[in-house]
Amino acid sequence: MSGGRDLWRPALYGRFADERSRPLRDLLGMLGSLDARGDGSARRGVALDLGCGTGEGTSWLAERSGCATTIGLDTSAAMLERAPRDLPGLHFVRGDIAAPPLRGPVDVLFSNAALHWLPDHPALLARLTGLVAPGGRLAVQVPGNHRHPSQRVAVEVAREEPFASLLGGFVRESPVLEPERYVEILHGLGFTDLDVRVVVYPHLLPEPADVVGWVRGTTLTDYERRLPEQAYARFLERYREALLAVLPDERPCLFTFRRVFFAARRPG
Repeated sequence: MSGGRDLWRPALYGRFADERSRPLRDLLGMLGSLDARGDGSARRGVALDLGCGTGEGTSWLAERSGCATTIGLDTSAAMLERAPRDLPGLHFVRGDIAAPPLRGPVDVLFSNAALHWLPDHPALLARLTGLVAPGGRLAVQVPGNHRHPSQRVAVEVAREEPFASLLGGFVRESPVLEPERYVEILHGLGFTDLDVRVVVYPHLLPEPADVVGWVRGTTLTDYERRLPEQAYARFLERYREALLAVLPDERPCLFTFRRVFFAARRPG
């Protein structure tokens, strides 16, 4: 997750826990066999969850991966305070997901809805490859919803004054690539058993204003971090006004969310 002030609010993020859990479960399913390395070494080795948030998915990963030790890593102390502590071999660490503090490679490198906070995915995946042990697995899901009005309107508002000046020209542009590009990158890095997918999830929210709540708990934190408190309050209100003007006034509100998944194995 992005650095700076810790603006992650577990309660706000968790408002849509059911909707967010489905892609997490789908990503876990892409790991395949419970034997993480595929060589009979179940319940050995280490699984690492980059950007683990409140750790619910990390506990599911601990049960699914076949590894004896599972580590959840996140930058947010507020999110980690909610992490479960009752499973053997399950640990949580606060740290930079771009440079995990590890002593050695891991058997499963997992990341659900976190790597989109980091730039330059070709270079990022090259660095992360070094964290995967020979024979280990990589499984990643990143939001690819940057063409949705909820994301485009945030960029448009950030380019309006006075926000453009207060932000110093910053706008949040997604680093997420097209799925074909991830195939090319992973193949070039030597991974095998490539499985790359795009899934569009149809979320039915009670009303259009709930889309604002969803984005406020994720993308808009990048603007909140950079704006003075009162300016961010104006930014949020302007965003709400602009977004509700383009979303259909329907109840329930259909909120489509596109996500990119990729899983692969590093040859032993």
